[in-house]
Amino acid sequence: MTSAPHSLVFGTYTERLPHVDGHATGILSATFDGNAVHDVSVEAEMRNPSWVTTTADGRFLYSVIETVEFEGRPGGGAAAYARDRETGALTLLNTVSSDGVEPAHIELDPNERFVLVANYRTGSVSVFARLADGGLGAMVEHVQHEGSSLHPIRQTGPHAHQIVFDPIAGDVLVPDLGLDAVIVYRFGDDGSLTERVDARIDVTPGAGPRHLAFHPDGAHLFLLNELDSSLLVLRRDGEHFVQTQRVSTLPPDVDEHNQTSAVRVSASGRSVLVSNRGYDSIAVFAFDVETATVELALVEPTLGKEPRDFVQSPDGSSIVVGNQDSDAVVTFAFDEDAPSLTFVSSIRVPTPVCVRFAS
Repeated sequence: MTSAPHSLVFGTYTERLPHVDGHATGILSATFDGNAVHDVSVEAEMRNPSWVTTTADGRFLYSVIETVEFEGRPGGGAAAYARDRETGALTLLNTVSSDGVEPAHIELDPNERFVLVANYRTGSVSVFARLADGGLGAMVEHVQHEGSSLHPIRQTGPHAHQIVFDPIAGDVLVPDLGLDAVIVYRFGDDGSLTERVDARIDVTPGAGPRHLAFHPDGAHLFLLNELDSSLLVLRRDGEHFVQTQRVSTLPPDVDEHNQTSAVRVSASGRSVLVSNRGYDSIAVFAFDVETATVELALVEPTLGKEPRDFVQSPDGSSIVVGNQDSDAVVTFAFDEDAPSLTFVSSIRVPTPVCVRFAS
């Protein structure tokens, strides 16, 4: 493992909610030395900054404010911060309403001119212009999803869960857990979103699409379904994606309650990793690019409860996991050839939800 230090940032929950006992105080930072996470500190006090993202140069950070009430009105918000790349210190620039309830994901467009927010509870996407100083400007677009699906509790309405940019087509892909579909939008130079109805990706009713991850080649896409613990492999076919495989994220003999959370493709493109909550573990799949299929190679316990998110270290040798309900961030050595995940270290981090390396 490398000893070069890297900066980590964590999104957290700060309040008790129906699905989590949040007790962090805001956005956290830490240092990763190649073996372990050290020096966890609070960089900004904010309500439920459950998901964060940064600019490519690490100078700015954006966070959701996952609430049902924002500044006295129903809804959630988003926050913009200037970030000191040396110390990780954050300076609040401004906050805005996300124009939806319980925003769960936030992302920058590839040119970093806009910030997009997925509002989970109300199933919508908002687009904000970035100001010259890095702050959040006017909302230039808002699209509202409509519909429902099979699950009598989780799918009574739309639930936009993530925003992913297609690295080749430039489209915006939004997994909607409530609709059992991935909605695909053309992204305009002005920040507009125009649905490509013909490109919509529908899944098995009750599956609950949660997160997506592109392969480094841009030709393959992996869709993680939360409610039925399934992983879909898709291959680009012209301007659409076609499904080539559907597999369970659990070992064949496991039938206990489980919900998936995060999906990542290794830097090499040889592995797809998924986190299971309930059967608290990381599943590692070997990916065959020629056949566009995966094979379950390893399921490793995360040594904590509710692994909400995880990341691969910049050099590829480690996996850092945030166990939301046990206040623990655990580092594993990752041997992709074996494959294996070997425990290295654990550190207390209150209610970790989003884990991100920052430049």
